Amino acid sequence: MLFVTLVLDAATSLRGASRVMVLIMAVFHLPLATPSWFTGRLWLLRLGYYKLTRPKEQADDWVWIVDHTVQLGPEKCLVILGIRLRALPVRGICLRHEDVEPIAVCPVTQSNGEVVYQQLEASGKKTGIPRAIISDHGSDLKAGVEKFCHEHSETSSIYDIKHKTAAVLKRALQEDPRWHAFTHEATQTKNRVQQTALAFLAPPNQRTKARYMNIEILITWGRKTLTFLDTHEREGAHELPQDHLEAQLGWLRGFREQLQEWGELLAVIAVTESFVRTQGLYRGAPRELKALLAPLARLQRTKKVGAHLVAFVAGECLKVKPSERLLGSSEVIESVFGKVKRLEQDQAKSGLTGLILSVAAMVSTTTTEVIQKALATVSTKQVLAWCKKTLGPSVQAKRKKALAPRRPCSGTGATGRHWDDRWRADCHARASPDRHNGRADKSAWRYRPYGAAGASVSSGRAVAKEALGETRSRAHTAHTAVFGSDPRRVWAPAHVAAWV
Repeated sequence: MLFVTLVLDAATSLRGASRVMVLIMAVFHLPLATPSWFTGRLWLLRLGYYKLTRPKEQADDWVWIVDHTVQLGPEKCLVILGIRLRALPVRGICLRHEDVEPIAVCPVTQSNGEVVYQQLEASGKKTGIPRAIISDHGSDLKAGVEKFCHEHSETSSIYDIKHKTAAVLKRALQEDPRWHAFTHEATQTKNRVQQTALAFLAPPNQRTKARYMNIEILITWGRKTLTFLDTHEREGAHELPQDHLEAQLGWLRGFREQLQEWGELLAVIAVTESFVRTQGLYRGAPRELKALLAPLARLQRTKKVGAHLVAFVAGECLKVKPSERLLGSSEVIESVFGKVKRLEQDQAKSGLTGLILSVAAMVSTTTTEVIQKALATVSTKQVLAWCKKTLGPSVQAKRKKALAPRRPCSGTGATGRHWDDRWRADCHARASPDRHNGRADKSAWRYRPYGAAGASVSSGRAVAKEALGETRSRAHTAHTAVFGSDPRRVWAPAHVAAWV
């Protein structure tokens, strides 16, 4: 229980959890064995397998949260988490990891709308047809979910609010030349000042993936740094030369109006995300959201964005039945993926591994009773069989196999020969005469190595006859030692010499 708790609740790595337990036993002088990190890893996978495969309640009020996770390689894994509407947290509280149940973990090499649809249909047999499915509208997910909803009219497709607001930001800023100029200047400034006395004012890194989901960090830096510049100039502080500050960061003054506008835009989006994340979707949600955004949107551009977001929420709420409240955010699954990637660390370089089962271990309630039941009912063999069937070889396993050193098939060493002096079928080397092979003369050059494809029947019979005779002779003598007369060959015991 302690090892699993350290990993799941204390953000401890597998090796770190093992070491912590060793220290605890030493400090408190407890004569107890401590698990290795690999043993703890298997416990975690067994717990995840148990939670994933245990029977789920059949009901018509399930809400599924679906998303793909990827690693190195072509594999992609669909993860489905679920919660029943009656189990939703009260308004004002976000969904937590322990609130959701793992429904499916489906790794595939190729994914498209049809594959996702089949995965959803298979998952429907576990819980019943869900009331709603929340996704980020990735191409595969969108096509699969739409087909599923077409086949099951009682299911509604909900667009995750975080991805919707990122799409709105992208539409607002992607064609804005001032935004592109700002990001370019920020990049250049970071390169100039990161090794200088102004390093503490360096702009943050700009992400290349999901950039518009994380631009608030850059805009916040710009607004705060501009305030610092104004204060430094007004108060006449001498810690840093004013001319040096102006040379490196003075360009921010030219973006004062834009930073104010972008900050207002971020405020509208942040309030919308928080509202949907904590309140959900219900019939009165659009009206309440509009009232919250009214004092924030003062500029024409932000008013337009605010109106667009209110209209989006109103459209999603049309899918809600009277007196019903649905989820509008898939943030919980994104959080779980982040937790898994932290746990994987360098193992992520191996592509999808058995640690994908830790997704299931990290969600739903984990008590001592649950862990005990998981370890009592799920064996390590079951987990390894699941990994072999579902995942196949990892990227690291393929790399190790491909780059393994090849044994030479030529020379005088024994690496290219069998124990009875036969060359392997893939080694095209000439037999060498010695006292244990009386036929290793010039005639051997005319024949393919024994066992090679295309060898003539007569030569095959001759060699086979000789081999059987030689086998009987060696079996009779029952040698078990290495003869010093020929360091290239090892004599086999009699009980393994009866081959054909």
